[in-house]
Order: sequence, then C-alpha cells, then structure tokens
Amino acid sequence: MENLTPLEILLIEDDPGDVELTKEAMEDSKLFTHLHVVEDGEEAMAFLKREGQYADAPKPDLILLDLNLPRKDGRQVLKEVKEDSDLKVIPVVILTTSSAEEDILRSYRLGANCYVTKPVGLEQFIKVVEAIDNFWFTVVKLPTRAKNG
Repeated sequence: MENLTPLEILLIEDDPGDVELTKEAMEDSKLFTHLHVVEDGEEAMAFLKREGQYADAPKPDLILLDLNLPRKDGRQVLKEVKEDSDLKVIPVVILTTSSAEEDILRSYRLGANCYVTKPVGLEQFIKVVEAIDNFWFTVVKLPTRAKNG
C-alpha cells in the first residue's frame, strides 16, 4: 500500500494573490500535498526551526520561496536554510517576479535548487506551479523524512 502521508510544502510569499493562485494549483494537482504559508522571512525561519507558534510544524519536503519579502528577504532566508545542517537538504525553489541575472546568479550561489520567474498570466502561473509540483514529487527522488525532521 502506498504511503498516504501528505507531501509538506512551505510557501514563503507575501502577495495574497500569488498565495491564492498557488493554493488553487495545488488543489488541482493530483498529488497529496499540504501547503503551509508564511508571509515573511522571519516567520519562515520560525516555521523551519519550529519556534513559538510553529513548535509542531512539520519539516517541509519542498520550500517555495519568494525573494522580495518583508522583515527578512528571501535571499537571507535561503542563506540561513542552506547554512543549517538540519535544513539544507530541503530543496528550495525560488519563485519570484525577478528575472534579474544578478538575482538568479546569487540565488544559485546561495544554494537554490531551482529558479523560476513567476509568469504574469493566471493560467501560466498555475501551469508553472503544477510543473514544479510534478517535477519535485514525481520525477525527483527526495530524501525520506526521518522522524519528521
């Protein structure tokens, strides 16, 4: 029998419209996922380190990270995640509006696993999120969660 544990995805995004589009794409997906959403970099790190209100948060199987965030930007979050021995194995997909070469290069240098520029159109945005899900959860072999963290 197949494992019915949902795939845990952490979306770090401050734009409510993009959060809704991502949720819609996940719901349309054939994958059994559980989407967690945080709105800024400090909240993201609290979730990932299971601090405060996130003490019982699951370890994500995948992080979708916007670069332009309040309080602590996505570049800082990416750097902290990839420098943390417990977190660095979690794949981080940069999902942002920036197509600036300097952002792309810096993200990969900081350890991003993938860089995707958000499409402007609704249908394209949903297709991109579905493609990300499909790739990371059906094509790629991810490490097994050990004791959820």
